[in-house]
Amino acid sequence: MSTIRSHALLAFCLSIASVGAYAESPASPAAEQRFDNRQDRQEKRIENGVSSGALTQPEARRVGREQARLTRAETRAEADGTVTRKESAVLEKRQDQASRHIFRAKHDAQTRKP
Repeated sequence: MSTIRSHALLAFCLSIASVGAYAESPASPAAEQRFDNRQDRQEKRIENGVSSGALTQPEARRVGREQARLTRAETRAEADGTVTRKESAVLEKRQDQASRHIFRAKHDAQTRKP
């Protein structure tokens, strides 16, 4: 009976180790480039919102600070020389959220007074 348990425990440990290895594998350089390109597009959306009056100054500051936090998070992720898939997924999820915030701020009833 203990042999079966030891084999089961060994199999469990090996499966956990393989999952950990997958989570820590590096993201592709294309993923890092996508992040940078998306950051640029989102910053342009903010600039366009300010110039068109769709974003008020407080809204622009708020979404601008969020973009700055994303840039700092990317810098921290790159600090060890590689961005893992897990870090890349977290950054992408945060970019999705930031994109929704920009959209909502630009399309709400508030507009900048001329």
